[in-house]
Amino acid sequence: MDLKKYKNTLFYIGVTGGFTALIYWIITKGKLLERRNNLAVSETGNGSWNDFISSMEHNFEDPLAILLAQIVMIILVARLFGWIFKKIGQPTVIGEIIAGIVLGPSLLGMYFPGFSAALFPVESLGNLKFLSQIGLILFMFVIGMELDIKVLKNKASEAIVISHASIVIPFALGIGLSYFVFNQFAPEGVQFLSFSLFMGIAMSITAFPVLARIVQEREIHKTKLGAIVITCAAADDITAWCLLAVVIAIVKAGDFLSSLYVISLAVIYVVAMIFIVKPFLKRIGDLYGSKDSIGKPVMAIFFLFLILSSYATEVIGIHALFGAFMMGSIMPDVTKFRMIFIEKVEDVAVILLLPLFFVFTGLKTEIGLINDPYLWKVTGAIIMVAVVGKFLGSALAAKFVGQNWKDSLTIGALMNTRGLMELIVLNIGLELKVLTPEVFTMMVIMALVTTFMTGPALDLINYLFKDKSLPDAEEIINHSKYRILFSFGNNEKGKSLLRLANSLTKKQKSNSIVTAMHLSLSDELHTFNMDEKEKDSFLPIFEESELLNIEIDTIFKATIDIESEIADVANQGDYDLLLVGLGKSIFEGTILGKVIGFTTRIINPDRLIDKFTGKEGLFENSPFDERTRQIVAKTKMPLGILIDKEFQDIDHVFIPIFKSDDSFLIDYAQKLIYNNNSKITILDVNGHVKNNFVIQSAVTSLEQIHPDNLSIVTDKVVSLSFLEKQDLMLISLESWKSVLDSDSDWLIGVPSVLIIKP
Repeated sequence: MDLKKYKNTLFYIGVTGGFTALIYWIITKGKLLERRNNLAVSETGNGSWNDFISSMEHNFEDPLAILLAQIVMIILVARLFGWIFKKIGQPTVIGEIIAGIVLGPSLLGMYFPGFSAALFPVESLGNLKFLSQIGLILFMFVIGMELDIKVLKNKASEAIVISHASIVIPFALGIGLSYFVFNQFAPEGVQFLSFSLFMGIAMSITAFPVLARIVQEREIHKTKLGAIVITCAAADDITAWCLLAVVIAIVKAGDFLSSLYVISLAVIYVVAMIFIVKPFLKRIGDLYGSKDSIGKPVMAIFFLFLILSSYATEVIGIHALFGAFMMGSIMPDVTKFRMIFIEKVEDVAVILLLPLFFVFTGLKTEIGLINDPYLWKVTGAIIMVAVVGKFLGSALAAKFVGQNWKDSLTIGALMNTRGLMELIVLNIGLELKVLTPEVFTMMVIMALVTTFMTGPALDLINYLFKDKSLPDAEEIINHSKYRILFSFGNNEKGKSLLRLANSLTKKQKSNSIVTAMHLSLSDELHTFNMDEKEKDSFLPIFEESELLNIEIDTIFKATIDIESEIADVANQGDYDLLLVGLGKSIFEGTILGKVIGFTTRIINPDRLIDKFTGKEGLFENSPFDERTRQIVAKTKMPLGILIDKEFQDIDHVFIPIFKSDDSFLIDYAQKLIYNNNSKITILDVNGHVKNNFVIQSAVTSLEQIHPDNLSIVTDKVVSLSFLEKQDLMLISLESWKSVLDSDSDWLIGVPSVLIIKP
């Protein structure tokens, strides 16, 4: 017997067995110590079980366990409501704010008080508050980085006039409103100056992230109007946060003269950040700006400055969020450098920590406090003052500087968006005891209404100012052209899809339009690097288009729902064909992947809807990944799905005809023959080419025009050697299922497959 072969096993058994025996012996001896010290030892089964139950109850009540349970519930509910509001064309932030209110006393606390008390006990709210504040600090750091200060220099004249008018007018109206509601709604002991200033700042804030998102989704970010709106929002953000810092200083000091000391310290802080810290950070940015990643020591330096900046403004008395915002705005002006920080910080801040703030706000928002018609009238007055001040104030200022009425009203509608920024201001006011819970709730409702109305207001403005003139000749010609849209995620798939689109239009370039679309998976739009990111995304595609001598149009968007966005663009764009590449399913290959796939099917709202509508049955046995499956379900136009196996040429194409409905494939065969001179082999699986009049007529007509390019095969068994000579198999979606069900060797033999849904 060769002991060398088993030495590792023997060593393992000897060590683990020997030391296990030693542990048992020590524990046995240790029990004797219990008896000597007269310790009572529970030997009954009931006692052990009670101890176990008691231990579990204690574990559930542990502050960390409660916090983790709260985070799980908050993320699930926030994502669900965000998805719902995304589906009805609203910013996801509206859904997340509603989720916070639902989990608060307004709904969960009212109808399920026991569950609410267990999930959100009063003593746990402190942990939730501080964790949400960390999320806000990181978020404001990102907002500061997203602001492109350079745009203020380029368009300062128009933008600053509009921006400052959009702050001063609602600020003045807010102070005017506070005069009428001060006696009834101001907290006891709060001076009119403090109350009125907070009412004014709450009326004049604009949510830059939500506005930028809407501008991008409406595809006006590349227009002159989009540039002006983004610039106005940037100027508004900077001005409003500086103004808020002054207001906080005045509120904490009690009067304006006393606040001058705080304001003086704040000015010294700002000067130090701009003239001392910023040059130091710029040197680091210049050193590391060209690198693809940033080391931990460099990251530590910037995060240390972020915390120090927030700490400084908190100690000065103008709130830690201003320090985070200031730190973000003085980050090195290197796009790549800023993007690395944004990518590292944003997901944790936006997905994990920011929903905690929404729920913390919801826990303090009690809709039940507005329990009187008079209080609803006051809420209506607050909403009216907010809309008139911000919407009309911005619109009139825009009209004054030379914008037409449509653009002026569009600017007003966008600047009226308040979103998350309003909640931050309101929470600060409630924390400083300047606002009562009733006023806080009224203002939260105002924030929801003004953000919710932005989309419908823009639609109404576009409808009222719709160009009723006749389309010009070029538009009529373009409408008659054959239009192909292909959406790509990575460069290689993009080039394959472009080659395929070119094969369908090569000799008909004057009568065809090919559009390439790339969607960036992102929660927020970062306007400062939009052009550069778009250029990088399309560079390989443009290089391939030059080799193929084909002109292409481009669409670039940031979205959190790629499959819905692809389907929406295709359905609304009047395209004749959408081409996508088949992605790789995360559910394949591992047991964990299958478990994740199963649970995703349960919790994904789209999957549940498909279950009820019966759409899911078509894809039960398909290898489509989740994204492709959703695109297939949502598109209402011809769709081609390319399974790319290093697809290059399209000289030889194999088309199996399984069903009578496959007749539409002959049209694609005709395009490939005419444009690419492809050799087409049609496999008549069930005799439809001979017996179906529609297919027979189409094939006969094609044979007469291109006899050398078309051949018909009736054998049901096709050799692998024949399949390996083909460049592409063209097959209908329904017939593709038949191929999968038959376990055909075609999947091995054919290099690439194009699945067509008519």
